[in-house]
Amino acid sequence: MIKFIEETVDYLRDKGFEKPEIGIILGTGLGQLVNEITIIKEVSYNHIPNFPTATVEFHKGKLIYGELEGKKVIIMQGRFHIYEGYSLQDVTYPVRIMEKLGIKTLLVSNASGAINLDYKKGELMLIDDHLNLQGSSPLAFKGVELLGERFADMSLPYDVAINNKFKAIAKANNIKLHEGVYASVVGPQLETRAEYRMLKILGADAVGMSTVPEIIVANHLGLKAAAISVLTDECDPNNLQPVDISEIIAMAAKAEPEMITLFKELIKTL
Repeated sequence: MIKFIEETVDYLRDKGFEKPEIGIILGTGLGQLVNEITIIKEVSYNHIPNFPTATVEFHKGKLIYGELEGKKVIIMQGRFHIYEGYSLQDVTYPVRIMEKLGIKTLLVSNASGAINLDYKKGELMLIDDHLNLQGSSPLAFKGVELLGERFADMSLPYDVAINNKFKAIAKANNIKLHEGVYASVVGPQLETRAEYRMLKILGADAVGMSTVPEIIVANHLGLKAAAISVLTDECDPNNLQPVDISEIIAMAAKAEPEMITLFKELIKTL
């Protein structure tokens, strides 16, 4: 993997991806932050050596380098999931690339379902902790110790100082920002009533199919990490309605402006 990483990093540096400070991963239906940045360079994933390619139709598949609120950023417009057939090492490969290019902070967004029924669709949740229910770890491979501490500490996977800033920004901008535990599952099917009940018992406030692998690798590499979920549906097992993926994407887009405000105001302070 080290050789692959070096090849990818050399390619992107040659393309002008120079000394970014912050990496941002945009989740399902959450691509509009790109409109807020001054783009310096952008490259399609399928042109980047050793990079996975997004196979989900609503994930764009571009790595974008530019300036946002005076900071150099790299934005993943479209992410990878194990439900696409990728390994967890594939899914998290871009995080390793962004770290080698120079980022010190990783900000992640996702669309998720609300397990906590006090949380409503269209609202935001700051992730305070997580449950990895994807069946493996992105650190479970031979040679991982050459890239970072094998037994990565996960006592505080989400940076406390950044989370406190997010909460202050939300209050100042009158944005409703819940805080809770995110459960990451394999997917791509949505959950059954029994699975929603199980997740509630386990302590999850929201559920999705991403984010946790990237956060694990960010901690493995010593990056500061934070993540926000846009709650796109309510997962009430006693009154469960069929969910249309197009409705989830539409709800994500509706709630996205508040998430963009949080990210932009945070980046000013980093």
